[in-house]
Amino acid sequence: MRKTTARSIAFLLLFLLVSAIAYPGESCANKQVEPVQNTDTVLMVSPDYFGFNAETAGSNAFQNQMDDVEKVRQQALQEFGEMTKKLQDAGVRVIILPSRKDVVTPDAVFPNNWFSVHKKSDGERVLVLYPMMAPNRQAERQVDLLKAEIKKQGFAVDKVTDLTGHEKSGHFLEGTGSMVLDRVHGVAFAVLSPRSSLEALEDFGKQMGYQIVSFHSQDKNGSDIYHTNVMMSVGGEFAVVCLESIKDEAERKKVVDELHRLGKKIIPITLDQIYHMCGNVIELNTANDSKVLLMSQTAYDAFTPEQKAVLSEYCTLLPVTIPIIEKIGGGSARCMVGEVF
Repeated sequence: MRKTTARSIAFLLLFLLVSAIAYPGESCANKQVEPVQNTDTVLMVSPDYFGFNAETAGSNAFQNQMDDVEKVRQQALQEFGEMTKKLQDAGVRVIILPSRKDVVTPDAVFPNNWFSVHKKSDGERVLVLYPMMAPNRQAERQVDLLKAEIKKQGFAVDKVTDLTGHEKSGHFLEGTGSMVLDRVHGVAFAVLSPRSSLEALEDFGKQMGYQIVSFHSQDKNGSDIYHTNVMMSVGGEFAVVCLESIKDEAERKKVVDELHRLGKKIIPITLDQIYHMCGNVIELNTANDSKVLLMSQTAYDAFTPEQKAVLSEYCTLLPVTIPIIEKIGGGSARCMVGEVF
């Protein structure tokens, strides 16, 4: 009996040793990865005070000035309403928050910059809060209201990971604008920019168990691209990415190699297509277990027939008409949805 027990223990120890050697990449961090890439539930914030944001224009080349403030606001509200209806008709659940009433937040329609929701493989739901560069964007956060509204839909938050303290030291990380996530494998792709610092990125990686793949990306004028989700989107089986915006050959290779390692079909887009918001798309699930690729009509019109054909192999293309929000706000459809898991 004792010999049998000793042999069993020896065999177990040998098995653990071999497993550690065979899978050296497995670690405690990897246990925190999320079971799914996409969700069928999003949170959106009504553009009640939408307008040109002078505090962010210096780092966002996609913004444009406006003339008639009230007309722009009304048009933005109409676009928002039509977009939410189209998402709901497609089978995506939409949770809507109002903008704050006590302060003017012209960019509140882009909530994915201040929060993200993660459901780990052990079932724990984590709400992450992010440090944002502009003071009037920091004011967008409505943490208690967000928690209350998503709880009503069955998404109770178990833990809050607050990264906003980095604002004091001038280190910013604007949520899933700054990062494009492969949730299943725990990989965060991130363009380094004034709005996405390596310090805050590494803190996110450490606390959430994500591997960071950082790089630099420039627009056609040679300026830093302010958010990663302008030039890149990662779906369950594919990735839309503007490789020509990554000027450094080694960094470009690093991104390509990582996407291949993750098993993604790479769909390249051009620098010109970035300006038509082709990178600012997101794959979502629907209530009937199908998949849609949310994008603006601007992006849909700019994708080539060949690109649309490839994308359609993975999901149904779902364009929404938001020209005023895009032109004035400098963001597009992906920026307008915060995923809830």
